[in-house]
Amino acid sequence: MREINFISSEKFNLHEYDEIIDVRSPSEFHEDHLPNAINLPVLSNVEREHIGTIYKQESPFTAKRKGAELVSFNISKHLKNYFSNKEKDYSPLVYCWRGGQRSKSLSIILNSIGWKPTILEGGYKSYRKHIINSLDKILSTGFNLKIISGLTGSGKTKLLKQLSLAGAQVIDLEGLAKHKGSALGDEVNSAQPSQKMFERNIYELLQSFNAGIPIFLESESSRIGNLQVPAKLWNLMKISSLIEIQITHDKRIELLINEYQHLINDPKLLLSKLEKIKHLKPSSVFENWINLINQRNVPSFVDAILKDHYDQAYLNSRGNTYLNDPEDSYSLDDISDKSYGYLAKRILSNT
Repeated sequence: MREINFISSEKFNLHEYDEIIDVRSPSEFHEDHLPNAINLPVLSNVEREHIGTIYKQESPFTAKRKGAELVSFNISKHLKNYFSNKEKDYSPLVYCWRGGQRSKSLSIILNSIGWKPTILEGGYKSYRKHIINSLDKILSTGFNLKIISGLTGSGKTKLLKQLSLAGAQVIDLEGLAKHKGSALGDEVNSAQPSQKMFERNIYELLQSFNAGIPIFLESESSRIGNLQVPAKLWNLMKISSLIEIQITHDKRIELLINEYQHLINDPKLLLSKLEKIKHLKPSSVFENWINLINQRNVPSFVDAILKDHYDQAYLNSRGNTYLNDPEDSYSLDDISDKSYGYLAKRILSNT
């Protein structure tokens, strides 16, 4: 029988393995995992918690014996189902939390069959440390960031999409965070990822980029919903060049109505989200918003919340955050995808 290989997070190449197998519990996997990993837990969420309780309240020996029983049972199910059609030369990378008993238990069985598992040394914990260190390191290489700025409803995200379609390097932080960055910004039926997964996704993008070519991002605050933009990236954004988009107030209202249909169609949900910023405004302002919503006067409500809240908040944030004035400014009188596509090409031709 061959010896099982171990490899460190600094040295492994994901593309060298047939699959990446995460044997941690589903809840651990959900928080974050290696790119393209599949979850084949050797202990379920409940089982893992139960074993931990036995370890603390009874004894480590009893916990290990019961854990081995459960792990063996779960591995047998995976062998019967998931692994039933694997070829002789099957070669997966296997990891758990620290490269301990969970990953070793599965790998020993796979190895005894004749397959070629490799264990990630130090497990996910080591990989996470590698991501943190690598993210800081890669952000020190001198990326040329271009920050798309503009008042709320200017179509900054639409422009990022068109820049990406035109071949530009783009980091859509709101897309990665699954949040539009405001009190009303939660995505429908989609929870935000964990901070760990958010940072890992940013790192993967940066790793794929050419440092000599501009990278476009949208102007943001340091916090997007419940997630924090990595400090080193945030500091780099603050000193980067700004590109400003200007569209008319009426077109901004039209664009926002198109983008927030889920809130317009659910006044109760909209009102509940506005409660988050109620304390920031005089009662008369907030009551006017509520009246306009109850009257279903959507254009007037959007007009009011832009003038009463978002415009000044954006200008204050930009003034307090970004050190540079816009190096270029572009005006649009059309909010179609085609118009933003033309603008993307103009920007790329000027950078």
